[in-house]
Amino acid sequence: MTSAHRRETEMKILVGYDGTNSAKEALNLTKTHAQAFGATVDVVTSMQKGTENQREDIEQAERGLEYAKSMFEENNIACKTHLLIRGMSPGEDLVEFAKENEADEIVVGVKRRSKVGKLLLGSTAQYVILQAHCPVVSVK
Repeated sequence: MTSAHRRETEMKILVGYDGTNSAKEALNLTKTHAQAFGATVDVVTSMQKGTENQREDIEQAERGLEYAKSMFEENNIACKTHLLIRGMSPGEDLVEFAKENEADEIVVGVKRRSKVGKLLLGSTAQYVILQAHCPVVSVK
């Protein structure tokens, strides 16, 4: 198998990361999947706006992405990080990015909810699960 062919068939996993506990669980599962499938990983954080007033939020998101990248690099997993500020909701952003980058799988964290809330997923996870072109794994 040539290296060009291997690159074409290499699995790509996208993981949405926002710093929450469920997002950290999503990173852990992504690490397991990447190791099992020899996959590359794209860690994506989406913000709807990036105005000057949100500079601290942007810096915090960048620190979170660096944390995620170091976790994959420690395990010899190829990883790229992406801070998206494209004016879309996080769910739309993740789905579009996955499509644009031909992701084979998306991993998202789902926040724990009350008994009534268990009927509903978070809006980001729900959008991704329903709209993605590829399999979506949800992690709580």
